[in-house]
Amino acid sequence: MTQNNPTGLKLVRDDVYLQPFESAIQGRYDYSYRKQQILTDGQSLTDWANGYLYFGLHSTSKGWVFREWLPNATAVYVIGDMNGWHKDEAYRLHRIENGVWEGSWKKSQLKHQQYYKLLVEWDGGSGERIPAYAGRVVQDEATKLFAAQVWQKAPYAWQHDERHDLKKGNLFIYECHIGMSGEAHGVASYEQFRREVLPRVADLGYNCLQIMAIQEHPYYGSFGYHVSSFFAASSRFGTPEELKALIDDAHGRGMAVIMDLVHSHAVKNEQEGLGLQDGTPYQYFHDGPRREHPAWDSLCFDYRKNEVLHFLLSNCKFWLDEYRFDGFRFDGVTSMMYLSHGLGEDFNGYGSYYSPNADGDAICYLTLANQLIHDFLPSAITIAEDMSGMPGLAAPREDGGIGFDYRLAMGIPDFWIRYIKEVRDEDWKGGHIFYEMTNRRQDEHNISYAESHDQALVGDKTIIFRLVDSDMYWHFEHGHDTYRVNRGIALHKMIRLITASTANGGYLNFMGNEFGHPEWIDFPRQGNGWSYQYARRQWSLADNENLYYSNLNRFDHDMVHLLKEQRAGSKSFMAAPIEVLWDKEDDQVHAFRRGNLVFVFNWSGQRSYFDYGILTEEGSYRVLLNTDNTLYAGFGLADDTVEHLTMPDPLYKDDHKGWLKLYLPARSAVVLQLNNGGHGVRRKVKSER
Repeated sequence: MTQNNPTGLKLVRDDVYLQPFESAIQGRYDYSYRKQQILTDGQSLTDWANGYLYFGLHSTSKGWVFREWLPNATAVYVIGDMNGWHKDEAYRLHRIENGVWEGSWKKSQLKHQQYYKLLVEWDGGSGERIPAYAGRVVQDEATKLFAAQVWQKAPYAWQHDERHDLKKGNLFIYECHIGMSGEAHGVASYEQFRREVLPRVADLGYNCLQIMAIQEHPYYGSFGYHVSSFFAASSRFGTPEELKALIDDAHGRGMAVIMDLVHSHAVKNEQEGLGLQDGTPYQYFHDGPRREHPAWDSLCFDYRKNEVLHFLLSNCKFWLDEYRFDGFRFDGVTSMMYLSHGLGEDFNGYGSYYSPNADGDAICYLTLANQLIHDFLPSAITIAEDMSGMPGLAAPREDGGIGFDYRLAMGIPDFWIRYIKEVRDEDWKGGHIFYEMTNRRQDEHNISYAESHDQALVGDKTIIFRLVDSDMYWHFEHGHDTYRVNRGIALHKMIRLITASTANGGYLNFMGNEFGHPEWIDFPRQGNGWSYQYARRQWSLADNENLYYSNLNRFDHDMVHLLKEQRAGSKSFMAAPIEVLWDKEDDQVHAFRRGNLVFVFNWSGQRSYFDYGILTEEGSYRVLLNTDNTLYAGFGLADDTVEHLTMPDPLYKDDHKGWLKLYLPARSAVVLQLNNGGHGVRRKVKSER
């Protein structure tokens, strides 16, 4: 609903139900007072967020210089390979101002690949610490302890300078984890991913790589979400140069690369992390009951502090600048925005978002972060992981929003889990499914997905595992299939097609789920004997033409290429409106149009339909994709080479509409293209190349 309110925020003008909360929105999103606090005259956020160029260890023309913010420290030393890990006056830092400590040394006093830490002393105690801005942190295989590492190599020679602006097109995100991307038991590397996996992703048609677990973390099994060193790319997977080469290669393939950014919390570890960096529990984090996250066993940043803002905003700019990432998926945004961390909240009304439960400091930080990121890199992609539904989260700051480009449509995978578990096949309703896929704020862009890494973790199940279960182990070979396998394969394709084709911004898939990777993800831990059996990806399954995994992989390839290449006039396909053409609940048939494509779904598992009529724009239609094609492990019951001409209806003559008559096999979906006026040429699917 809208109303004429020219003096108010666009967010409120576009949604009349936000009117009672306009003053709260104005106050919360008016973050200029924070900018006035942190910026000097004429300074911009991008100028200010340069902490990574000032703090930490840097090689200069005169030697080495090191700085660290430790306001409670009484003495600070660098200890390491250079001095036998002993306190040495030659490597003592000196306090300068505002709690900053500094030291400088000749070139000969530090060498490439030497390990080091800080020895921090305070009244009543001391401890070894890794510098907060350390750019290289390595774990010792023998002791399992982490240390910073001197890293001095020639600047990486980037081969591809272009940064791809995908916000204006159709965004297809491939979510991945470097370590578990190999087939062998063990931890895969950046270089291995670049050589073996990146070409697969590019061939599938995905144009954006989302990499998990980049920031260094002590526990591998945390999936990278318990960060210890925010400026260090995880050394488990290789060197900084190898990560840059991966990003560089992806850019050369026309792909953007974004990373999971964890600014919602930090690991509690003291020697590896920031938990007790200068002897106080409140240097970076809240003190008292707000310090620890009640569900995540981690520490919560105090976004009120200018020094914390400087640290986190500098971290955003660092990854864009030093590694040339193209943006971020911000983890745990719900946890940041509410004092309750969203735990136990149902968010069943707009009052839930503007109650005293909201954390204005965290919301202010997120708004500043989005401004900084887009000021520094206008083409940058920012995605918020939020399950609360906060209005304006993915709206421009000037409209009253927080400034993210996209929000994750987290309700969609939850819907699919409930539907698969609780609803009988004969009760699957196309209109209900379509509603759940498109139930969103129309003024904000979403990333739709059927499942991500969350649904693949041990204790949960992927969609294919829910549908097929143990039959995957014994009946996924051609000729050995069962009803459960056939049903599962059919629904796996249909679920992905309707999720991707109804997205209003982008579509996401987690590594391996495109071909129905069997089993769950379980990182090495004591409970499984430190096994890598389930922390890897079995690409050979997708490459084996005798197994149905290859058919699912081929379908994903053709679906992504088809939708990615579509336009809707001057708009990208995913920005085009969707027009419902048909919704026959008793038949379980639903159809909609987007651009010049028509999507028809027959969710019935028992009934196929001959000459089924869909009322749509008159003209000639040809099939571009059919889930029942034998190439995709379907039955091939329809002849997709037939050109379909609409049949006229006198009642709709003036509307230029006719009946599109189709054969719709049970549990299948078909995508057709309107070819009037030369709207497009039939694209070639993978099998035709």
